[in-house]
Amino acid sequence: MRNLAARLYSIYAAVIFAISFLLIFPFILICIWVPGWKKYGRKINRYWARGFFTCIFLPVKIEKSDELDPGKPYIYLANHFSYLDIPMMGFISGDVLFVGKASIRKAPLFGYYFKNLHIAVDRERLKSRAETMKRTDEALESGSSIIIFPEGGIFTQNPPEMIPFKNGAFRMAKEKQIPIIPVTLSYNHLILPDDGKLLLRWRRAKMVLHQPLFPENFKSEKVLKEKCYRVIQDQLLLDNPPSSYQA
Repeated sequence: MRNLAARLYSIYAAVIFAISFLLIFPFILICIWVPGWKKYGRKINRYWARGFFTCIFLPVKIEKSDELDPGKPYIYLANHFSYLDIPMMGFISGDVLFVGKASIRKAPLFGYYFKNLHIAVDRERLKSRAETMKRTDEALESGSSIIIFPEGGIFTQNPPEMIPFKNGAFRMAKEKQIPIIPVTLSYNHLILPDDGKLLLRWRRAKMVLHQPLFPENFKSEKVLKEKCYRVIQDQLLLDNPPSSYQA
């Protein structure tokens, strides 16, 4: 019965996702085509993400530091265990661009939206990586924030244990002196596990926006990376003690 309920819930969520995206897509197209309106397309994106979680009756508890200034650009770095991570990051305030894998561009409609409103990178092509750095620099200089999953994708075989972070985000933070916000997505690996079954399980979700890490306070990219990793991993272990791993 539990698997049947999870399957029905998953089908319901998939239908809501598809219908809601199709409803907002014409408005996103307008924002893409009208010069200077892309930030409004991303704003629609944020409302859509929040509306999606409401429509599937999945509450999200958000804990955030009082030090966050919504008027300043940040580099948000989050653990990545589940396909649910991307829409949940829509709860972050302000104009925010995702930096994601180029393979996203192949998805019908969604790929077009992502390519035009966010930043897609092909890590195997030097030209693509250079273009990504250029667009990321432009976004930060214009006052927008960016979201990166520093593990590089959903690769861990043992959530809530993360794999080591890649260096790019921390090099950028040091060069541009942009604060990093570590983000912990505590339970998404339990709600929608990356096990190939695509079964959505209901439970309260949680996102923690930690205190900013200011690059000038760290002597090297490596130390900054280690600190960010530790902040996120410690929160994951706090919210997922060993006795609950099989929950």
